[in-house]
Formats: sequence, C-alpha cells, structure tokens
Amino acid sequence: MPPAELARIHAASFTTPRPWSEAELTQLLADSACFLVTSAQGFLLARAVLDEAEILTLAIDPVARRQGQARALIHDFEGICRAKGVENAYLEVAADNTAALALYHAAGFVVKGRRPRYYRSPEGTLKDAEIMGKVIA
Repeated sequence: MPPAELARIHAASFTTPRPWSEAELTQLLADSACFLVTSAQGFLLARAVLDEAEILTLAIDPVARRQGQARALIHDFEGICRAKGVENAYLEVAADNTAALALYHAAGFVVKGRRPRYYRSPEGTLKDAEIMGKVIA
C-alpha cells in the first residue's frame, strides 16, 4: 500500500491524534525498525526494537469498519512479532476511544498506565492516553 493511500486512510480515521501526512508515513516506513501490516482497506504500522514492539497506529477506512480487519491486523502483527523475537507489545490510545479500547482489550492488551493530557483534539482539548501492553507468547 503506497504512502499516499496510507495517509488517506489515516486522515479518514483520525482527528485525535492528528492524522499523519504522506511525508511522515514515508519517513516512518524508511526506518528499518518499522514494519507495516496491511489489509484490504487498512493498515497497522509498528516499530520493533530488540524484544519490544510498539503499535504506532492502526487505521481502517471508515467504510470498511466492523468487518474484522483490525482484529486480523493485530493477529498478523503478533505473528511478525513472534518471528522477530518480540516478547512485549505496547501502544497508546486516546482514553475516550471506546471502540479502540474494546478492540485492544479483546486482543489481550491490558492498561499499564495513563498519560494525562497527552493528545490535543482539533478544538484544543487535551485528552488522556491509555498505555496498553501485552506479552507476546
């Protein structure tokens, strides 16, 4: 999936945190620690260093949500992590993003902490982020 399409899906998926540009996504994809997992209408971008991985973002085109693509991306992410020797995975998610929290909880992630006032909405409101983690077995 080319960076322009990733940026389009990301922009359609997020206002908080702000969507990433094609240039930002291109730069992340050039990082040898980063890897991309794609589905028909979505993607998961992650970074793995030694035995830890972080989900940087997961975006599904709004027209394709609730079809299992996000669950499949997380499943594929975990398989890649195992192949890389990753033992722990982490992510941050807006504390008010109930759909994402439910998805990650269902995938076995648990809340490890909170970052107060971490995200800024387009209106300028500061929102907390939940730090979630999972042991990759």
